[in-house]
Amino acid sequence: MELWVFLSMAGALFQTVRFMLQKQLSQIKLSASGATFARFLYSAPLALGVAAIYLHTVGKGVPNLSIGFWAHGALGGTAQILATVFTVMLFGRRNFAVGITLKKTEVMMAALIGMVFLGDMISAFGSIALCIGLAGVLVLSGPIEVEGSFLRRLFTPSAILGLSAGAFFGVSSVSYRAASLTVSSADPFERAIVTLAAVTMMQMIAMSVWLYFRDRPEILRVLSTWKTAVFVGLTSLAGSFCWFAAFTLQNAAYVKAVGQIELIFGIAAATLFFKEKITKREIAGMALVATSIMVLVLWS
Repeated sequence: MELWVFLSMAGALFQTVRFMLQKQLSQIKLSASGATFARFLYSAPLALGVAAIYLHTVGKGVPNLSIGFWAHGALGGTAQILATVFTVMLFGRRNFAVGITLKKTEVMMAALIGMVFLGDMISAFGSIALCIGLAGVLVLSGPIEVEGSFLRRLFTPSAILGLSAGAFFGVSSVSYRAASLTVSSADPFERAIVTLAAVTMMQMIAMSVWLYFRDRPEILRVLSTWKTAVFVGLTSLAGSFCWFAAFTLQNAAYVKAVGQIELIFGIAAATLFFKEKITKREIAGMALVATSIMVLVLWS
C-alpha cells in the first residue's frame, strides 16, 4: 500500500471520530459554531508544538513562507470553517451516516468548481457521475414536498447544507495542497506539519474574534466542555496531519477519493455508537452517492 493511500484512510478514520465528538458536543451544550471552534481551539496549540518539535528534531528552522502560502492557507482555512459549521448543523437534522454521506459530495462539488472557475472539462462519464450523485443527494434529503416552487421541493435544507459542506471542503482540499506545495522543502511531512500549524492558528484566531463579537458566552461554553473538546482537538490534529501529508504526495482529488472510506466508518458509527437506524431510502441514497464518486474517480 502506498503511503498516501494509508494516510488518506487514516485521515478519514480520525475525521469520523472527530465528527462523532462534535456531534455529541452540539447535542449537549454547544452551537454549530461552538463545536467548530472547539476543534481549532484545542488543536492549534498542539499543531504548533508538534511543528516546533519536528523542526527541532530534524535540525531545521521555520521555512520561508510566501504570500501565496498565506493566501492559499487563508482561503482553505475559511472554507474549512464554513464546511465544518454546515456539517455540524447537518448532524442536527439527519442521522450521522446520512450527514457524512451528504458531506462526501465534496468530490462531485470539486469537479463542478473546477469546471466553473478553472475551465476544467468534465467527460461524459463525469457528467453521468454528477447526475447519479445529484439523485443520491435528493434521495437522502428526504421526501419531496408537494407544495412550493420546483427548486424548493427538490433542495431541502438538508440537501443545501450537505452540498454547501461538500463544496467548501472541496475548496479547502485544493487550497491546502496548493499551500503545502509552496513550502520550500523536499520533506512531505515538514510541508504538512508547517502548513497544518499555520492554518489552524489562523482558524483559531479568526473564530476567536468572530465569537468574541457575535457570541461571547459561547467561548466560555467551549472552555467548560474541555474534557470532551480536548479529544476533538487531538483527533483533529491527527486527521488533519494525515490529510495534509497525503496532499503533499498526491493529487487532492485522488486523496479525497480514497477518503470515501469515511462512508463506511460513518455507517458503523451511526449504528454502533449513536444507535441510529438507517432506512432503506437512506441506504439507497448512500449507494447512489458512493456509485457516483466511484464513476467520477475511475472513469471521468
